[in-house]
Amino acid sequence: MNTMTLWHITGWEFAALAFAALLVGFSKTAVSGANTVSLAIFAAVLPARASTGVLLPILIAGDLLAVATYRRHAHWPTLWRLFPAVAAGVVVGTVFLLWADDAVVRTSIGAILLLMAAVTVWRRRTADKEEEPESVTTRPGRLKARSYGVLGGFTTMVANAGGPVMSMYLLSAGFRKLGFLGTSAFFFLIVNVSKLPFSAGLGLIDGRSLLLDLALVAFVVPGALFGKWAVHRINQRLFEQLVIAATVVGGLQLLLP
Repeated sequence: MNTMTLWHITGWEFAALAFAALLVGFSKTAVSGANTVSLAIFAAVLPARASTGVLLPILIAGDLLAVATYRRHAHWPTLWRLFPAVAAGVVVGTVFLLWADDAVVRTSIGAILLLMAAVTVWRRRTADKEEEPESVTTRPGRLKARSYGVLGGFTTMVANAGGPVMSMYLLSAGFRKLGFLGTSAFFFLIVNVSKLPFSAGLGLIDGRSLLLDLALVAFVVPGALFGKWAVHRINQRLFEQLVIAATVVGGLQLLLP
């Protein structure tokens, strides 16, 4: 990665990155999946591959705030079922990044996100409408957990786009708002921290990229605080619709040239 390009951004480009960082904070404490818009902004302002390395520490900062907010609502049995498959997906994603160019990465991730959104909408329309307790979920099948886990690990490694994939999995498993946010908070904190050595090894993170992160991370905090305020004012159906809509928007943005 030619990190010197990171210092050639204009004031307007930095403002766009700051807004994207604020949106990361909001997505971590309110509407998970909305940070696909942040992904698109970072990829538009910075070189696409380099942008994934700059965005990763920003995401980790948002994960820490989300864990601090929703740590009591995590569903650990779901997390333990997912982690082995996610690890496999991260390894596959790392190998993929060794040869894939930006166009292949964007097209692959965009297609996966739209497919996940379509599957989830279909499943929600055909599923029973019974209410679930706030932090309790139905037990998803092992094949389903493995499939989503591999896809989540792959997409989070190649483009930091695992959020929508995991959002689709948690929604299809019947999670309510707080259980959804608590489980995804721990999931992405653990996964994103584990990605650091892979990203550094690929040359996507270095001292210069971390300095840019240091300038941007302050914008994550107000976004997270606004998300914490907003989430209690969003009903469950609207919450699910926003998550799916954010996934579709992110997928379309990745597919467009």
